[in-house]
Amino acid sequence: MFIEMNTEIIAYLGMMLILLAFFMETRNVIESKAPLYLLLMAVGSGLLAIRAYLIQEWAFFILEIAWFLTAVVGLFYLNRDSE
Repeated sequence: MFIEMNTEIIAYLGMMLILLAFFMETRNVIESKAPLYLLLMAVGSGLLAIRAYLIQEWAFFILEIAWFLTAVVGLFYLNRDSE
């Protein structure tokens, strides 16, 4: 029960971060290539990937890993282009 509750907290936190990024992007507060957007997406999808792994939801796990890697690669290229 304790592990299940903790994975729920992880899932809701990840979901809130992704939704916050999406909400801010759709309201023109940040752009989808902005570091804050990519960071929120990376952390949020990373947390959801952890949750998916813990509950053995493999399709969701693969989806979240893809989102996580996309955001991390985006951050990497932002830092690389600014040098």
